[in-house]
Formats: sequence, C-alpha cells, structure tokens
Amino acid sequence: MKKLLLSLALVAGLGFAASAQTEGAVRKLSVGADFGFPTGSNSENKLYVGGSLQFEQPVAKALNLTLSAGYLANMVTGNPKDILEAAGLPTSFGYIPLKAGAKYYFGGNFYGAGEVGAAISTEDGMGTSFILAPTLGTSFSVSDKSSLDFGVRYENWSRDGGSRGFIGLRAAFAFGL
Repeated sequence: MKKLLLSLALVAGLGFAASAQTEGAVRKLSVGADFGFPTGSNSENKLYVGGSLQFEQPVAKALNLTLSAGYLANMVTGNPKDILEAAGLPTSFGYIPLKAGAKYYFGGNFYGAGEVGAAISTEDGMGTSFILAPTLGTSFSVSDKSSLDFGVRYENWSRDGGSRGFIGLRAAFAFGL
C-alpha cells in the first residue's frame, strides 16, 4: 500500500511540475520502461521489469483508444533465487502483454485509462492470462511533437480460476504522429 501511495504522489508531483500546456487526446506512439511490484500473498522477492510500445488514436476531444504491446520479465530475487539456481531451475519468466483500451484526459495533463488484454507466457506450459489494468497518469509536452508520460497502474492477471496482481509504473517518451 505504501508503494501505491508513493507512486500516486510521484505522478501527481510530476503533473504539477509539468508545463501548463494541455496535452489532450493526440495521435501518438510512446516507448516506455515498465516496472512492476507484486501485491498480495507471495509477493516478496519478485520484480517485473520490461518495456512497452503504446499507440494512441483520438476518437474525441479528450479521449484516445489505445493499443499496447511489450515484454515483461518476472524476476525472482533474494533467497528464493539462490534456491532455484541451486536446483537448476529458471529464476526469470517472460511474458508478452497485449492490451487494448481507452485513455481519457482530464484536468489538462492528467489522464485515467483502462486496458484489457492477454499476457502470453514465453515459457512452455505457463499459458496465457487475462489482463485488467486501470491506470492514472500524467503526460506533458517537451516539444511540439513529443511528450513525456508517467503512469501508475494496478494490473491483474487471471488464469484458471486464480489471479495475481502488481502495481506497475511506466515512464515513456511519446512521438506525435
């Protein structure tokens, strides 16, 4: 919970520090770094790290439809990593998240977004999970055709009656198209 509150404060602070120019719904492509901090039981000693591309297509003055694709590695750290390595087992699992959604800009540079999709495992037998990801963030211009985007999200993956979630952070550079 502390990580979530700290992340929300960071996003809010960046938004207030941003220029007063309204970002709004604009057609763009962003390239970002993603980090995830698992929540719930069995969340210690794990970290998600990866990157993503996101395309935004405006459909109204403050509303964009989004398509996202990326790669996330779920890395085991600490003592569990040492145990897995000693047993000759993998300490990192890869996923390819594919998502579609909508992003609504409110209050100038701030936005709320929601995405759904699938996380496809790169490991044999790990399967595909359904993704649900609400996001809050800020986007602000750094030049006429580019902007910086910072978002915090709760991402839930569910498969075979079980689910797991993480608090995700994304820092991206966007190019206007």
